[in-house]
Amino acid sequence: WYFTPAMADAAAQKKFLEEKEKQEGVVKLPSGLLYKVLEQGQGTDHPRANAPCRCHYKGTLIGGEEFDSSYKRGEASVFTPTQVIKGWTEAMQLMVEGDKWQLFVPPELGYGDRGSGSSIPGGSALVFE
Repeated sequence: WYFTPAMADAAAQKKFLEEKEKQEGVVKLPSGLLYKVLEQGQGTDHPRANAPCRCHYKGTLIGGEEFDSSYKRGEASVFTPTQVIKGWTEAMQLMVEGDKWQLFVPPELGYGDRGSGSSIPGGSALVFE
């Protein structure tokens, strides 16, 4: 026998991202990452790749299934932009202190075809706030 990871429906992931791209206020970067500014921060500096950043976030699949939440843990997570998925790396380096964004991460900027654990199937688009 062999193990085949669960895969998300590619057409549904693509359609979801295409619909989000059409929404008012959503910005599409050349990489395919989509984001919407929910709150403008007061900071002026963008973090460097190795700068520790304190972040609160909630991560969901496109159907709303939550797979991680620093809010539920009761404390922000600390990591550098190089310690996270590609979509986060790109977004974090564009943000300033106090920004609150919603990210729509295509599979290739998230966990790709491999997924992550049992909660994120391969090929999943991800939503973070």
